[in-house]
Amino acid sequence: KLNLPINSSLSGTLDQNDLRTETTASFLPEGENDKIILNGKEEDINNPRIQTVLKSIRSRASPDVASRPLSLVSSNNFPTAAGLASSASGYCAMVFAVSKLLGVEGEVSDIARQGSGSATRSLYGGFVKWEMGDKDDGSDSIAVQVVDENHWEDMEVLILVACADKKKVASTAGMQETVKTCPGIEERIKIVPGRMTAMEKAIKEKDFDKFAELTMVDSDHFHELCHTTVPPIYYMNEVSHNVVKLVNEFNKEETKAAYTFDAGPNAVIYLPRKYVKEFLAHVVKIFPPENFENFINNEQLLNDARNLETSKLETPTVMAGGLKNIIYTRVGG
Repeated sequence: KLNLPINSSLSGTLDQNDLRTETTASFLPEGENDKIILNGKEEDINNPRIQTVLKSIRSRASPDVASRPLSLVSSNNFPTAAGLASSASGYCAMVFAVSKLLGVEGEVSDIARQGSGSATRSLYGGFVKWEMGDKDDGSDSIAVQVVDENHWEDMEVLILVACADKKKVASTAGMQETVKTCPGIEERIKIVPGRMTAMEKAIKEKDFDKFAELTMVDSDHFHELCHTTVPPIYYMNEVSHNVVKLVNEFNKEETKAAYTFDAGPNAVIYLPRKYVKEFLAHVVKIFPPENFENFINNEQLLNDARNLETSKLETPTVMAGGLKNIIYTRVGG
């Protein structure tokens, strides 16, 4: 229930103007039971992770409000359970909203962690690390902001959505199986601390070459471990692998973009602002949609990219309709 990690980790929080979970917490009349509505549909409030989170928040609230029944209404403006960190966003929003309602102040990232590990980091903007911690009770396994959202102002993000469907293997369950059965997990435990130190340095110094190298190596390593889990877990699909080829070809002369894949097939591409239009121009040539309407959340950028003359890339295979849509965003708060 503590949901403690085997190593520390780091991620970027994306701009809420583009991707967000909105959660409203309110009191229900006495005698009613807690309830939760997600994306317009009532979900099971007895979900063990939800119950653990609510119990933890209530344990820190004053008795006069801790026992009152709650209504939680939550919605995402991006695909849910598709490998785009909806659990992280959802549990983060839930913990924030319920804590505010019940008057719980101070550090709550340790509570968010009990719902979703990645939710630990999502309570802060910018680049955030989740400290593994040393204590058995998990009290020091919390989030620490590395830099805020204004630190690396020209760092932008393109999310290439290859599939918006709910994934077959949930992130937490998949990671638990990997830790139990993957023969390479001990090596990862040894490697990650050095990568973390190097990544923090790269972010603070705005060293994109090193940032990109570490981001892609770690993403590749994560998915290799998934493949050697028993039974194997395959989050990436054919479109995902073609995106990797595209980025590698795009970076042939210099490092201009970095891919990372979470527990899903959708690519998150970090890149300096000056390369966004050029990269997008290649994306729409390799993955032309059936209809460009609503293909990306920035029509002007799309038009500029489609009109941009670019050299032909050799490696990627043209996959018409391979991407459902693209989200253009940045590291935010």
